[in-house]
Amino acid sequence: MDALSWDGTLTSRDFLVSARAFAEKWKEFNSAFPPWTWVPCPPKQPPCHLPQLQQQQQQGYLSLEKTCLPGSSKKGHVASQEDVDEISLTEGEEELEPVDNATLVETNNSPQVCYYDFHIVYSDSYRVPVLYFHCYYIDGHPLGLDEIEKDLPACSAKVLLESKWTFITQEEHPYLNRPWYKLHPCGTSEWMKLLFLGDDSLAKNGVAVEQYLVSWLSVVGQVVGIRIPFEMLNNPKSCN
Repeated sequence: MDALSWDGTLTSRDFLVSARAFAEKWKEFNSAFPPWTWVPCPPKQPPCHLPQLQQQQQQGYLSLEKTCLPGSSKKGHVASQEDVDEISLTEGEEELEPVDNATLVETNNSPQVCYYDFHIVYSDSYRVPVLYFHCYYIDGHPLGLDEIEKDLPACSAKVLLESKWTFITQEEHPYLNRPWYKLHPCGTSEWMKLLFLGDDSLAKNGVAVEQYLVSWLSVVGQVVGIRIPFEMLNNPKSCN
């Protein structure tokens, strides 16, 4: 696509292409973290004005489940089995009885761990990706919005106040039919166009659909603490 005439949006078909490319690049350059996986879903009831071809396209979303993010106030590390073993030996020296993992991590001397589930969902209304997320403690208890805002990276508070496109709302997940938080997509197409035009190589060579989600999450992810490896941004080749 020509960057000068492009409006910053994606078609649902382009979203599928970009999602596959993003998942492959993440696996290649960010293998230390859990992978993003594509979750296929039954088609949503489409608006009557959409063409029949678009109605029949595969639907779904990208998912990153049960991950701990660095830099938040409530967690110092991921509560893996190795962490649990280390804490038990530190506190008791000898493990005389089986220890319940949930109880162990919630002790006063241990960090209070919480997990994030992230979903990247295509918005038919805005024609851009939307970041949905759900945060919960290790026992499954969800965090409220006030707790989430305290748990976000320190720089996020300022970003949330100053940027019109990053305010957090809660609504029903398009596929799960449960309330999730999301970063509102208002203004996404405008700043995505500016982002691509600001990169000389991208502006000259046109908009690479495969690079869209990488560039998008490099901005949006900063709000919730997701970091994109530099190699992903510096490697715009297509993934087949």
